[in-house]
Amino acid sequence: MEILWSLLTILHFIGLASLLGSFLVQMKDISRGQGKILPGMFHGALTMLVTALGFFAVGMAADYELNHMKLGIKFLILLIITALVIVFRKKETAPKWALFAIGGLTLANVIIAVAWHS
Repeated sequence: MEILWSLLTILHFIGLASLLGSFLVQMKDISRGQGKILPGMFHGALTMLVTALGFFAVGMAADYELNHMKLGIKFLILLIITALVIVFRKKETAPKWALFAIGGLTLANVIIAVAWHS
């Protein structure tokens, strides 16, 4: 189970890097009102979503001590991020508020993961 947990962690970080990195690449375009949802945001959000479900499944199967409140909040934030990405990914340009919400919520998820000690 430890190997699977480590693999999920690596994939989750790759998804995070893709999502947050794609947001940061868009910063110049966002300031000009031309920001859009990049494929990296879509793939990163889906990767994080799938690995989050994997974390929960492995944690429950291995009888790890999980903080369900923390995981629930992080999963809800991730669902909102994914919904925003899916809704605006086919648009020519995405609203500034949606792009900043994606970036801000992604950063909030990182802060919760690091700062909230179980």
